Amino acid sequence: MRRPDVRKLLTALRHWRPGRRALVRGALALGIVLLVPLVLAGSVLRAAYAGTPADDAVTRGRDALWLGHAWVDGRKGDADVAALKRRVADTGMRDLYVHAGPLEHDGTLPASAYPRARWLVDAVHRELPGVRVQAWLGDVLVRPGERKAGLGLDRAPAREAVVASARQVLRAGFEGVHLDVEPVRSDDRSFLALLDALHPAVRAEGGVLSVAAQQIDPVPAMHRAARVMGSDKWWTQKYFGQVARRTDQIAVMSYDTALPVESLYGGYVARQTQLALQATPPGVDLLMGMPFFHTDDMGHHGHAETAAAAVRGARLGLTREGGERQRFGLALYVDFAATEQDWRAYRQSWGTR
Repeated sequence: MRRPDVRKLLTALRHWRPGRRALVRGALALGIVLLVPLVLAGSVLRAAYAGTPADDAVTRGRDALWLGHAWVDGRKGDADVAALKRRVADTGMRDLYVHAGPLEHDGTLPASAYPRARWLVDAVHRELPGVRVQAWLGDVLVRPGERKAGLGLDRAPAREAVVASARQVLRAGFEGVHLDVEPVRSDDRSFLALLDALHPAVRAEGGVLSVAAQQIDPVPAMHRAARVMGSDKWWTQKYFGQVARRTDQIAVMSYDTALPVESLYGGYVARQTQLALQATPPGVDLLMGMPFFHTDDMGHHGHAETAAAAVRGARLGLTREGGERQRFGLALYVDFAATEQDWRAYRQSWGTR
């Protein structure tokens, strides 16, 4: 067989200019290649949102609510506690994550950040017996080599300072620590090292450790693809389980998905719920985060990411994966942005005790 003249072939390719018809065909082909996965993904999410949740896929009395800093800096008073009681007294609310930080970039926390902590804990115990008040602590994370301000967990002194800050808020009256540091990259060993030290320290003070967790890869290796685009949004299911085993509670931040349609978002929450149930040990509380806020930007479309869709999605996921599991709840984010419609969706769809 005669071998092709490679030099002539390359010369011909260099001088080839596609005609208009070829360009159109190429554009159509590329569009189809990009569109097909999106259509398939949309079909999967819509299917996940279909069906009927089980009648018993309702509150287990392990729900939580994120509260803003105003509750510990002097802006809230007895009338606000009374209003909060009217909101949650007959629901499955068990934990309040009260913003007591943020942490300093070295992991420390000035006591001046939460001057009214003891007042709040006492008021909640008086008005809402059985509800725990946890200190919500967080900061922006930085990795080695990054030139921006933030908390570097790769440094042992920083991790030790976070542990000391946790002991500090527990001794100030808080009954737990809710850790929300972002973004944690999937397979980050320094974060696991922090939890290895933090969990026993919190337990020794009589508290519980809760962690705000990123979403689980909806498809394999999604976290790697997202990292190329500069995002550390997703964790592998394996890493999620490693984090969960080092906590008493893990709350999935199942919002800011960029999904544009309510049914797609609800199906996404259903799928996240199933993945998280599979990875969370039976002795750990799993909470699915509900969007009680209404900003509109590239990552969050308020008309799509509704509380109603999130509640229904969580109920569907619970029905399919672990309907008998009692250590499960919803975590509502956040009190100061919630509307009457949000609270109605929570009460009517998830139920009261």
